[in-house]
Amino acid sequence: MSGTGSSDTKEQSIASSKIPGDCDLLGSQRTRGDLGKAIADIVLGSSLRDLQQMKWNFSEKIRDISPGYRKRLEETITGYLHGTYQNVRLMNQQGAFSSMREPVPDDAPAYWTMVSTQCATGDDEEDRLRFLKFLLAGFCMFVQGFPGHPVGMPFPGGDKVEVIDGIYYCPVRTKANDVDAALCPFCPALQTPGIGYLRPPVNASEHRKQEFIKHCYDYHNFNG
Repeated sequence: MSGTGSSDTKEQSIASSKIPGDCDLLGSQRTRGDLGKAIADIVLGSSLRDLQQMKWNFSEKIRDISPGYRKRLEETITGYLHGTYQNVRLMNQQGAFSSMREPVPDDAPAYWTMVSTQCATGDDEEDRLRFLKFLLAGFCMFVQGFPGHPVGMPFPGGDKVEVIDGIYYCPVRTKANDVDAALCPFCPALQTPGIGYLRPPVNASEHRKQEFIKHCYDYHNFNG
């Protein structure tokens, strides 16, 4: 009923020129509900076309990895994007945010400061889609208390993000803290115990260590 009009609204609501102000607003929210409502006001100005473009961008980024692993990653990311978008829409529609009075995690303001910096490349579409990605991830971590990588997200060796007795575990939770745009430092998940397949090189140079970190980030972090 409002499909055509919402497309016009979408382009203005997530224009790159508004991102710094939006991040300031998001960083000032004090409760999970207030943050959820503020995120919803921005996210619902986007469309499924944005999500599809993000999926295409991710598929292009991982095109050189093995077909089986690539397929699992694509399925997980597609479900994450569409599922989170629909959760935002449904919770907003039901007025669920008004009862969520718990305070946001202490590191939430720092997250939105990081997002503002990372969405300032000067490329309007890249910044807009990247911001949408960070909005969805921020909604998961700070409003819902979910990990930044979705449950079921596969990693090399067969390990994946899991939830056990209500506690989230990620095999790379502590592996990408040196990457500027990584979600890991803000993620509520714990490091999966005993995971060692992504060990950094032993006695390596600083350059080699940075190559290892970059490899983890490039293939295990969805970046819009």
